[in-house]
Amino acid sequence: MMCAARLAIFFCFPLVLSAVLSAQKVSVSQPTIWAENPDVAAFEKIETDRLAAAQRSVDTLLGAKGPRTIENTLVPLDEAFHQINSAAYFAMLMEQVHPDATFRDHATAMLTKASAAQTAIALNHDVYNALAALDLSKADAATRYYVTRQLLEFRLAGVDKDDATRARLKKLNDQATEEQSMFDRNISDGQKTIEADPSELDGLPQDYIDRHKPGADGKVHITTDYPDAFPVSTFAKSDSLRRRMALAFGTRAYPKNQEVLTSLMKTRYEIATLLGYSSWADCNAADKMIAKGHNIADFIQQVNDASRALSQREFEMLLAEKQKTDPGANEIWDYERGYLSELVRRAKYDFDSQSVRPYFPFMEVKQGILDTAADLFHVSFQQEQNVPAWDPAVETWIVIDSGKPIGRFYLDMHPRPGKFSHAEMAPVLDGIRGKQLPEAILVCNFPVPTSTDPGLMDYGDVQTFFHEFGHLMHHILGGQQQWAGISGISMESDFVEAPSQMLEEWIRSPQVLAKFARHYKTGEPIPADLVARMNRASAFGRGGWVGRQNSFSALSYDIYKTKPEDVNLDAVTLDDARRYTLFTPLPETHLWASFGHLGGYSSAYYTYLWDKVIAEDFFLQFDHNNLLAGDAPMRYRRVVLEPGGSMSANDLVKNFLGRSQNITALQHWMAEEFDASVAGPKSAGK
Repeated sequence: MMCAARLAIFFCFPLVLSAVLSAQKVSVSQPTIWAENPDVAAFEKIETDRLAAAQRSVDTLLGAKGPRTIENTLVPLDEAFHQINSAAYFAMLMEQVHPDATFRDHATAMLTKASAAQTAIALNHDVYNALAALDLSKADAATRYYVTRQLLEFRLAGVDKDDATRARLKKLNDQATEEQSMFDRNISDGQKTIEADPSELDGLPQDYIDRHKPGADGKVHITTDYPDAFPVSTFAKSDSLRRRMALAFGTRAYPKNQEVLTSLMKTRYEIATLLGYSSWADCNAADKMIAKGHNIADFIQQVNDASRALSQREFEMLLAEKQKTDPGANEIWDYERGYLSELVRRAKYDFDSQSVRPYFPFMEVKQGILDTAADLFHVSFQQEQNVPAWDPAVETWIVIDSGKPIGRFYLDMHPRPGKFSHAEMAPVLDGIRGKQLPEAILVCNFPVPTSTDPGLMDYGDVQTFFHEFGHLMHHILGGQQQWAGISGISMESDFVEAPSQMLEEWIRSPQVLAKFARHYKTGEPIPADLVARMNRASAFGRGGWVGRQNSFSALSYDIYKTKPEDVNLDAVTLDDARRYTLFTPLPETHLWASFGHLGGYSSAYYTYLWDKVIAEDFFLQFDHNNLLAGDAPMRYRRVVLEPGGSMSANDLVKNFLGRSQNITALQHWMAEEFDASVAGPKSAGK
């Protein structure tokens, strides 16, 4: 997942290049985000200074005399955006990662102020009129696109409404920011712990058992943090333990978030109606690739039609597996899906997910992903040593291209109390060519390596790492723009997951894995036959995965497509789960309460499947026998990533594919391994 603060391997040349660049020591004059090691007062001063600088730029714009030019209008406006974005990014980051709850509270307050500054500009008639008066006849294409799109965003903010309406919209936008922050905070702060008898850990990896020793009460205490919860769902033989974990995980922010989410829905609905839309979903779609709210419903149905038959075949295999121990079973609870899938993969595909974990110790995976990205994108990475941060485990890295720094990123990779509990890439600074390097951070929750525990990662952990690194490289490589407002991942927001989902596919490459997947005890590389079995087994369940993502897309759309008072959150969640998946949801869970995307993505969770369609279309353009062969890698970097938000995402797709995306590649991805290993070769999607 990418967090958006805007309310807006065997290819010789790159291997040699990255080795040469890695040997060079490159320094960056731009200080790191934590260089001043701020306490609360210093943090608030940084934020206040940035917002004051933004206001001075707005004043400069409004005070300009004579005809409106790029220099006296767009330059100060973009500087205002640059300063406000910097303040918003920093505040959002501190809200999510700072170890002190009081500091996080202050960060939430500063995020609200930054959002208010964004809203104030977006509703400023005089700023809008100045921008609209620009003569763009001699401007470059990126600048013309920037101004055109920004004028659209002004209108979607309500700048053309009367004074009273604009005042109300400002209040509502400030309120929505506060409500979204509280929704996210309740999830981060909502960790739960369940108790288990030591015998209930049967089936879990030995290193997991070693980390979870019984306490003085003789019980094992397991949290809902991802490294604790996900192995239980996949490997624990105890149905009772898996069920208890599902209930705890699904109710992390319940009931706190019931009132918060309901209020946020009402706020967004009022914003939409004031802007002339019938629902928030319609309003939220207006500046996206999908364009119209009803197109979301059409897309959800299209995906359902494409995945249903395969989902049914997979479900029948899972049910047959369950019936081995429960002969009368005719349904599968949602919490059983992961465990039964693991049993099917062992029985039908001769693959045990635990068999690859010894080849995925955290430190080696991290280095492997860095090396893979260096080869793919023709860059290198250099760690900055002894850099202060909000937690000692945070690392700081420079991205180097042709001997020059082009960006910086931070890695905050392990769980701790109060920290954002999922995985994300978040922008830290927008790149501005010749003025400021782009910066970003990965905030993840992977196992912690120690002197006695290598922090073995699951297949899904490694896939997530690739995903988030795809976001990061998009932000850095797309962050070499003239303007902050089109830097990095600033195109239509329903494109942002495509590059990250495309990079996930690299985990399936035997060539890529051979470079870093080595047994943590013996150093032996992962066997080729194990990779082949892993790929066949990991393809099982793709139809069901698409169906589950589709149910989340429907939930996201359905709660925002109508009047909030007509929405029963539990009923909608359960109905969509039953409509788009074949699994029976636990009625006691309240998934929506800890589904953070209902705050940030709101009605646009469809983005993940929409972009999965694009990502698989992109991936088909690479040579699957050697992902670094031919012109696809550099063409992808140049055509898709480097433009940032300087053109429409629809054009990015067409420029790389030579056409618009279609669902054929997704159909091929869903069926390819399943059909090859179970039913024989099939031409689905071709």
